[in-house]
Amino acid sequence: MLGRKSRSQAPIATLVGADTRVNGDVEFSGGFHVDGYVKGNVRATKDEQAVLSISERGCVEGSVMVPHVLLNGTVKGDVRATARVELGPKARVIGNVQYKLIEMSIGAEVNGKLIHESETSAATKGASRVLVDTVRPINAGE
Repeated sequence: MLGRKSRSQAPIATLVGADTRVNGDVEFSGGFHVDGYVKGNVRATKDEQAVLSISERGCVEGSVMVPHVLLNGTVKGDVRATARVELGPKARVIGNVQYKLIEMSIGAEVNGKLIHESETSAATKGASRVLVDTVRPINAGE
């Protein structure tokens, strides 16, 4: 989308057209392109090459959980990309974005938190860790 780099991702098999509204959750595999409106959660089913692309006319109102997200439209909900997120210049996210890799164009907006998830943090996500820093107090007279 952004740099039109060649990637081995799934071809688009499912399309929501510009004049189409979907009310309900969507589960897909392969490629899914949204030009219209989806009110519900969007999730890829056990396909590590699955791609969700949302054009500048497209909108998803719900959470998104997909390996690869190409966004140039609007998502009103949290986005979790288990592999990569590409935010185009017209991209709008009203929610948090959790990602492993992110590419963001000038003009893209995220109204929420950007949360990086590395391979190690994903593996230890359930484990709680406490980090303690030793801080030496500074006396005012020193």
